[in-house]
Amino acid sequence: MIAIFVFYLFATLVVLSGFMTIFARNPVHNVLWLILAFFNAAGLFLLLGAEFLAFLLVIVYVGAVAVLFLFVVMMLNIDFAELRAGISRYWAIGGVLAVVLLFETLAALLAWNEGGIQIAGRAPTPANVPNIEALGAILYTRYLFIFEAAGIVLLVAMVGAIVLTSRRRGGLRPQNVSKQNRRRPEEATVNMKPGVGQGVEL
Repeated sequence: MIAIFVFYLFATLVVLSGFMTIFARNPVHNVLWLILAFFNAAGLFLLLGAEFLAFLLVIVYVGAVAVLFLFVVMMLNIDFAELRAGISRYWAIGGVLAVVLLFETLAALLAWNEGGIQIAGRAPTPANVPNIEALGAILYTRYLFIFEAAGIVLLVAMVGAIVLTSRRRGGLRPQNVSKQNRRRPEEATVNMKPGVGQGVEL
């Protein structure tokens, strides 16, 4: 009974967090709602007995959200001074969200210890095979092409993000590697031999 209640709790919060991620106007709030959606999705994975996917979702995606937050700040030039000016008004909301996340984590662990949710038609996993080993076996055999295609998509996305954020700056002296390699040792340093009390002329 508690597993069903926790499932609907997490599912509802995932949907609500997804809507708020889309409709929130502040980019920082978008990222925070997305983190909340990731945590609730990880709770759903715990209910299904897929603890590896749950921890992977929290570690990888929440960690990647920090990088996404960095790109948002770099591209939109958010004024942090203005954001910090009214941060004291949101301590109550932040405390409530922290308590809710703690309650959800404890509820997910309690429901997981009760046995999770049984899904009809799910292929049984042998008891002597760990969850990570079973996942790796099917990922690198049956879904190998899809796994490699996802890696290519992520590589293209990473290169695209680097290209979008790279900016040319004026007034910089570019590095000429071929010219540096052609330079002889006697041209690298010049002995000016300044006199007493005389500065070096540039």
